[in-house]
Order: sequence, then structure tokens, then C-alpha cells
Amino acid sequence: MSKIPIGLKRAATICILRHGDKFLLLKRFKEPNKDKFTPVGGKLDPFESPLNSAIRETFEETGISVKTMKYCGILTETSPTEYNWTEYVYIADIDFISPPDCNEGTLEWISFHDLLSVPTPKTDWHIYKYILDEKPFAFSAEYNEQLTLLSMTEEIENVKII
Repeated sequence: MSKIPIGLKRAATICILRHGDKFLLLKRFKEPNKDKFTPVGGKLDPFESPLNSAIRETFEETGISVKTMKYCGILTETSPTEYNWTEYVYIADIDFISPPDCNEGTLEWISFHDLLSVPTPKTDWHIYKYILDEKPFAFSAEYNEQLTLLSMTEEIENVKII
């Protein structure tokens, strides 16, 4: 198998699970974003569509079976390191359940209003806000070598977020 050249974007899905204004988030055990609350998700498999990846990743990480998810937008992350992603963002409204076990971290329900008081990637709060406002988005995030977020732009409206 050939190695992905540094800087080439890898494709992944971000799978947001929502009940009302609460999100079922994963406090991650490992990098990237170790000890931060993130949606579930992961890399697309070869020949897999983003939607099928989102449905598969949701089931693999939570045991929750969703039939479909709504496409919300895209997040492109660029850095001078190996951290370079194109992430398709999907959402599914689910019933409120007790957070299932997950081998990637601990799942917890977090309300939108509490998101600023728990550790999350800096990009994510903006994603949740756009989703709650029912606005499509195309975010572009730029990082330095230490993976500190330098800037973030929403490209549909050409608005600098950070």
C-alpha cells in the first residue's frame, strides 16, 4: 500500500448525533483531539460514499443504527504537517438514550449551551451553531506546525470566522 504524501487531504466524515439541543459527543481517548469532545466519525473506506461512511462510522462507534443522515456541510483542515483533512459533516436526530460504550472514548450528551465550557476543537462550536441555525457551510481551517488554529473561513458567505 502506498503512503499518502504529507499534505494530501484525507477524506473523513463527522457524524453529529442530536436530540433537541443536545449532542452525543465522544471524549476521545487518543489523538487527534485527545480528551476533547468531538462527534463520532472517521475515514472513508475505499470506494465508500461519504454518506455510507457516516452511517457505518456511527454504528461502529456507538452501536446506533441510523438509516440516513442529513448532509450539513464540509470542513477542510490544512496544516504543514500530516494533519490535512476534508471532512463531510452529517447529522442524525436520534432518540435520547443512555450513552453507549465506545472503544474510541466516552460518549456523553452535551447541550449546545454547555459546549463552550467543555474542551472541543475550536472549529466544532461553529459547526454546531451553523447546524442549529440550519445554514449550510463550507469551512476552511488553517493550522500551524503545532496544530494551533490560525484562521477559519466560511467560504459560502466568504466570512472570516477566526
